[in-house]
Amino acid sequence: MKPTVAQLGASSALRWFVGNMPRYERTLAAYGETRTHLLCLAISLVNGCHYCTYGHGYALQLAYLREHGRLFPLGELELQRLCGLPPAAIRYDLVGATQRAALHGDTRHLERVLTLTLAEDPRATDEDDLRLIHLVRMFDTLNSVGIRHKIPPDQAHSALNKDYALKRRYDALRGVSG
Repeated sequence: MKPTVAQLGASSALRWFVGNMPRYERTLAAYGETRTHLLCLAISLVNGCHYCTYGHGYALQLAYLREHGRLFPLGELELQRLCGLPPAAIRYDLVGATQRAALHGDTRHLERVLTLTLAEDPRATDEDDLRLIHLVRMFDTLNSVGIRHKIPPDQAHSALNKDYALKRRYDALRGVSG
């Protein structure tokens, strides 16, 4: 929050949060945790923001584990490696992992959000596009703040961050000792 205020100014940051967070919450409710964090991760990877890549990548990991009972094919280190690579490389690896994860319904959204992220002036063609364009614009700001202020990665950007049993299970499956 502090870096956002430093970058946008207090009143602009407040307006930004009031204008964006309720829409983000509606997208989260409509798409679910796994799809939403996958999309936020994709945008952040293309934009080169390590902070949001880690936060939404970890949130994706936890959501996927909770929903499917297994690990997402790419771990945090593999996702971090993609951050800032050419968009075609990000698309190839992330779409491939999404397909291996059997998230076939999410692949269309992933492909579209990547296209919209790279568009100079994205235009909506349907209701899904309105949600995706909002995420792209929202993360343009968040990623800009994360990059400019060099915010270090810290935790999952999800309420799942407080599910300590899920996090312990995830760490055990990834072979991380706590």
